[in-house]
Amino acid sequence: MPVNRNALIRFRTINTCLRNRQRRWTLNDLIDACSEALYEYEGIDKGVSKRTIQADLQIMRSDKLGYNAPIVVLEKKYYTYSDPEYSITENPLTGQDLNTLNEVVQVLGQFKGFSHFEDLDEIIKRLQDKVYISDNIHKSIIDFEKNEALKGLHHLDDLYNAIQKRYALIITYKSFNARQSRVFQFHPQFLKEYRNRWFVVGIKQVNSHPLNLALDRIEHVEHTKSVALLDLKLSAEEYYHDVIGVTVSPNMKPRTVRLFVDRSNAPYVLTKPLHRSQKLEKKVEGGIIITIKVQLNFELEREILGFGDSMKVLSPNVLVTRINKKLRLAVRNYDNPDYPVE
Repeated sequence: MPVNRNALIRFRTINTCLRNRQRRWTLNDLIDACSEALYEYEGIDKGVSKRTIQADLQIMRSDKLGYNAPIVVLEKKYYTYSDPEYSITENPLTGQDLNTLNEVVQVLGQFKGFSHFEDLDEIIKRLQDKVYISDNIHKSIIDFEKNEALKGLHHLDDLYNAIQKRYALIITYKSFNARQSRVFQFHPQFLKEYRNRWFVVGIKQVNSHPLNLALDRIEHVEHTKSVALLDLKLSAEEYYHDVIGVTVSPNMKPRTVRLFVDRSNAPYVLTKPLHRSQKLEKKVEGGIIITIKVQLNFELEREILGFGDSMKVLSPNVLVTRINKKLRLAVRNYDNPDYPVE
């Protein structure tokens, strides 16, 4: 409910009057007090109507602005608060406000690894000490896909703080294919989440290509706050613009990929595009043909293979060959009863 400045002046004036228990306040007294306040603060000299103050009292009593003011009328004439300690200025949040905040914290709390959300939970607890709300435990209504056993989430805070406060880090990293860990200085630029895995993109030194590090392969993070962060001036949207997933090849140009999708899966692909560049080329017998313009990376292949027999690559030929080979190998695995050996 929008409230203008004059209304706020009236509400605060009424609040001041009702908290003053040294005198008794009639409706006319409140009208006079509000008229004087509006003249003093806004230069309005036409006064306030009886109907306006009566409406103000009703609003203050209600939950429209979250006041729920305990206004009572004594002897059918005098207005006051039933609770002498009450004030609209000391009760800025209602139970509904806190319930809403609690729901927000529950949603944000599903993003494990960021201490910011734990801090929010503590703020809610402190607010609850100030405003009475029921102590019911609410079940979570929204549930995001997540992997509680994912490694490396404890590095999120260190990486986030380094990006925000602009300093470099010393990273100990071991990729899946490496025999030994590597230790190097790293300048993180932004964080990326993809299919429940977290990645950090950054550079080792000036003019080097950006690196995409998986957090579950980071073994140790050491602060070097004395080393200023090298800023690429690169956004996540720009960096991942031409890819599905997180694997970006700096020197690879995006290719136009044509895909056939059968009739049963066409609605899913149309309502949830594979990539921002997706276009419907045409409808054909048995399905549709779409195009996307992306780099030919590992995640693209996995996306296509995930559709099984409901999707077929039409071009480019290099991708047709790759997917054909992988599907033949998959069939061979099922045709060979001795593989894998149990």
